[in-house]
Amino acid sequence: MIGSSSTESTDKGFAEFEVSSKEGPRVGTLGLPGGAVPTPVFMPVGTQATVKGILPRDLTDEVRCPIILGNTYHLNLRPGLEVIAQAGGLAKFMNWQGPVLTDSGGFQVFSLSKLRKITDEGVRFRSHLDGSEVFLGPKEAVGIQDGLKSDIAMCLDECPAADASREEIEHAVKRTTLWARLCLDEWHRRKADQSGRKLFGIVQGGRFRDLRMRSAEELIEMDFPGYAIGGVSVGETEEEMLEQVEWTTQVLPEDKPRYVMGVGTPVQLLKMIGLGVDMFDCVLPSRAARHGTAYTRQGKLNIRNERFRDDLSPLEADGDCYVSREFSKSYLRHLFMTKESLGGVLLTMHNLRFFVRLMEEARMHIAKGTFADWSRIWIETFSQGSD
Repeated sequence: MIGSSSTESTDKGFAEFEVSSKEGPRVGTLGLPGGAVPTPVFMPVGTQATVKGILPRDLTDEVRCPIILGNTYHLNLRPGLEVIAQAGGLAKFMNWQGPVLTDSGGFQVFSLSKLRKITDEGVRFRSHLDGSEVFLGPKEAVGIQDGLKSDIAMCLDECPAADASREEIEHAVKRTTLWARLCLDEWHRRKADQSGRKLFGIVQGGRFRDLRMRSAEELIEMDFPGYAIGGVSVGETEEEMLEQVEWTTQVLPEDKPRYVMGVGTPVQLLKMIGLGVDMFDCVLPSRAARHGTAYTRQGKLNIRNERFRDDLSPLEADGDCYVSREFSKSYLRHLFMTKESLGGVLLTMHNLRFFVRLMEEARMHIAKGTFADWSRIWIETFSQGSD
């Protein structure tokens, strides 16, 4: 049994969140309809009902990830909510045997800035596919995610750029709070949480500490079962990002999961775990794999490098995934040099397992009380060895 239980179980018998510590790095378990999720946890990104380059079976058997992420905006455009709802939800549609978190579409407010117009009612997009108009408001964001049967759904938020003015970020905080209330009302109206599913609020506030505090406090009053830290890794430095995360974790409830959205590198993940963060997602491991970058304990490797042409050693001698057990660096380099798609598939499997295994090791060291020393040595070794 981990530490103390933060809340009573839901009507369906799911323990909400059990966590070992109230400050610093924590290890916990998040109960969801799709299964129990150990934290800290890394979630592979499955934007369009697939984690690129890997079978759902291998996500379970080889990567051993406890939960994945899907994208509300993209899935609503293709294949459309009706198709996925008919299949019984996103997990069933893609044949994934575990929990799913879906983002709200709010990040597209940031990343598709040239294709949208924001008002207090929501966001009006021009589809990046055909230019047709799409409206996404709080009610729509929750409705789509309810149809996707997300184990964790996210409130619609406004994510400003790192260099936005204070006035712009203040408006984004105000709108994010407004939308959070409307999302929560719609979530309760649909009674989506009665099956153990959860809606998380998202803290904004950019590089301004007082705005971060305001956003967090306004969301905490609404008593969400979990909170995300949004608006980081949008153009600021790593130091600034970590500072914003630290500000926010200091005020978020100690007995509820904390999720930093859209980050990061292995080093950043360990540093944020040290600040008390529980959940992460990022496209980095799979995207890097498609470009020939492998993550190892000794650092990042560019597998196309000539020095690997005759290297018959595995990516990691003590690696526990299929790729390190079965293939050499020489063979993996050959696949990339000949543009064989198998190269990206194998490196994707390896990189995802690397990130997930890093979380497993972090949990072990937190439980043993050795996280600080272990993470410091791990970061030094990794940083010195990268190509």
